[in-house]
Amino acid sequence: MTTLRVVVDQVIAPVPGGIGRYAEELTRQLVETAPAGCDVEGIVSAAPRADVERLRTLLPGLTGVERLALPRRELSLAWQGGLAHGASHGMVHAPSVLAPLVKHDRFQEPGRQTVVTVHDTVPWTHPETLTPRGVHFHKAMVKRAWKHADAVVVPTHAVAGQLDEIHRFGDRLRVIGGAPTGRLRVPVDADVRAERLGLPDRYVLAVGTLEPRKGLRHLIEAMAHPDAPQDVPLVVSGPDGWGDVDVLGTAERAGLAADRVKVLGRVDDADLAVVYDRATVFVFPSLAEGFGLPVIEAMSFGTPVVHSDDPAVSEVASDAGVTVARDPRESYAERLAQAVYQVVADPLLAEQLAIAGPDRARMFDWRDSALETWQLHADL
Repeated sequence: MTTLRVVVDQVIAPVPGGIGRYAEELTRQLVETAPAGCDVEGIVSAAPRADVERLRTLLPGLTGVERLALPRRELSLAWQGGLAHGASHGMVHAPSVLAPLVKHDRFQEPGRQTVVTVHDTVPWTHPETLTPRGVHFHKAMVKRAWKHADAVVVPTHAVAGQLDEIHRFGDRLRVIGGAPTGRLRVPVDADVRAERLGLPDRYVLAVGTLEPRKGLRHLIEAMAHPDAPQDVPLVVSGPDGWGDVDVLGTAERAGLAADRVKVLGRVDDADLAVVYDRATVFVFPSLAEGFGLPVIEAMSFGTPVVHSDDPAVSEVASDAGVTVARDPRESYAERLAQAVYQVVADPLLAEQLAIAGPDRARMFDWRDSALETWQLHADL
């Protein structure tokens, strides 16, 4: 039996974020699509037993969960320093840069290989939007990947090009994208959920972890701009991240009335499906991304999408959304306001986007991503 050992620690992190969702969805499909004679095992830090049991529930079919000796923070420091020999044996797949990257030779040790995933190059292109510790860790782990990884997965060709300029990975790079989760389905009690959430009849939606690089400040300023539709409020959904992104405080400073912004915080998948489905327009103003999963999620519901011209987001959205230039940055909010107004005020455009979106979203499927991942390991 050949075992693929997947680092799934981010799935049970306090703020899983996009990477946690990516790791969960990919691992679930790796289990589902495992070739004959292959199985999948999880690797986690010294997480609480309750978290490990929750992981087993989230990812049924794992043959086991290896719980390492170090807690998450200490484990990341150890792996950053190359102290990872105990966890690096066999066939390892890391859905992030948190990976046991040490010197090895897969030709001398058949069956041993390490594949790491680099989701973006934000630590190099927009370091000011991350914590200094996060920037240092990411750069250090990518350098270790350059030295020791047998292959590196990236979500878009945009990231592949950017990363290859930082470290020459060459043919070790493999583009494998993400997809919307299968759990994002409009529930039968959608009306009840919408009422409980207090969703307006029409609204502009933003979804994502509340952190500086998501560009939410620019969207809030856009909604306060005279060019924005004045009768459509902003709804923000997503967990708190870092950087003290204060939505209501930012709105007040921008002159956006309190009754024109609603903060939902983190919501479950059923609620999120309702929020996506009922939005008038979804806006993704992010300053830097590696993929931009919420764009595809919104499109899958036929919700018209306005997004930034970040190269990875534009690659993922293709021509199925309205693209807004981020620069010059001082007038970004104005352009966002005009794009939102354009979609809200033009029913024909909104209808075209509602048709193009689902067509584009169908191009992304977790099963395909898992099969490509298995093929990558087979090619090694």
